[in-house]
Amino acid sequence: MASTVTARPGYGQLLRTRGAWTFLLPGFAARQPFAMLTISIVLLVQHTTGSYGAAGAAAAVTGVSMALFAPYSGRLADRYGQRAVLIPGVLVHTASGLTLTALALSHAPLWALFAAAVPTGASVPQIGPMVRARWGVKLQGSPLMTTAAAFESVTDELTFVFGPLLATALCTTVDPAAGLLTESALTLLGGLLFAAQKSTQPLVSLDEHARVEHGSALRVPGVRVLIVTFLGIGSVFGGMQVSLAAFTESIGEPGLNGVLYGVFAAGNMLSGIVCGAIAWKTAPQQRLLVGYGALALTASGLWAAHSVLTLAGLGLLVGMCIAPALITGYTLVESLVPAGARTEAFTWLTGAVALGQAAAVTAAGQLEDRFWNGAGFLVPMVGTLLALATLLALRSRLAARPRTRTVARGVGHRVPVTVD
Repeated sequence: MASTVTARPGYGQLLRTRGAWTFLLPGFAARQPFAMLTISIVLLVQHTTGSYGAAGAAAAVTGVSMALFAPYSGRLADRYGQRAVLIPGVLVHTASGLTLTALALSHAPLWALFAAAVPTGASVPQIGPMVRARWGVKLQGSPLMTTAAAFESVTDELTFVFGPLLATALCTTVDPAAGLLTESALTLLGGLLFAAQKSTQPLVSLDEHARVEHGSALRVPGVRVLIVTFLGIGSVFGGMQVSLAAFTESIGEPGLNGVLYGVFAAGNMLSGIVCGAIAWKTAPQQRLLVGYGALALTASGLWAAHSVLTLAGLGLLVGMCIAPALITGYTLVESLVPAGARTEAFTWLTGAVALGQAAAVTAAGQLEDRFWNGAGFLVPMVGTLLALATLLALRSRLAARPRTRTVARGVGHRVPVTVD
């Protein structure tokens, strides 16, 4: 049942939503490993091969695999329930992550690392989209949806503050494989804990007619525009990860990699907090255009930074511009996509970030290997500018869909049930 809002939407009111804490705490624990995955692979493979290009390629295969399989995971979760997808997923991810670690340490050929990276990425648990789908059930039609989107963005970025720091510390001070091993273990424990929260997962409709009419979330034109937008955001994440690692290595301070990436993520988190606390009066489509324009502008200056302080300052600004774009994009899903396809829609967006990140990791790794230190920072600039051009050209497709047929589609002659 949708929550009733009697005052200005805010975080306090959001967190008082009945039953919210039962999925928030396990969800936070379960999504933490995701922030460790890419940087753990990059640091491990770079250590065993000596090449950022090879490291970026291995991480890219993982990201592409996740991007391709995530929407199907979301569709299965919409149809059969989140728990039915999560439990086998975390088991496969743990096994494949351990296999990838063993292959890297044994100096296996690159094709073998790619083969292990495919199931590692394909089985990444889609915790963020699943939590957002649970918020959608709790807050359907409520002004708190924007606040919930901001809260989830802040939660994601909080994991990206601690995740890279933890992974970098483990890989540089304990063992190059420690980051990926820890990520696999935390995914198993956190994923099973989240899957155990059966009472808050979205109900699953047994009405086959409704399922056929809803179809894929990808059929919604606005979702396709948002996918391109999120690809550009992924290019920032991927380009930053490889380029910051190469920059700190070149100055003899590899431990600063996690710190600089943490500053970038902290900017994202802080702006997300502010974004969720504001009672917005402008339309989300306008906010997305303005926020994305600012992101493209700040990302275009990264390649010119040649000192730690300058890079930290620019990284902070770039991070501050990402959160508004992410929050607004996720908020638009609620008005564009029927409730029965929202988990899939969220996974398309999450997958787009991963795909953009994968492409950026590969491109930035090649640029860093072949050209000057900092050449990889050209990737976020190009990625965001191309996405901004697409967003400007197709912004009319982000108009909210009619609500009348959504209600009709969502009601069948059979009652929705919770699927364990």
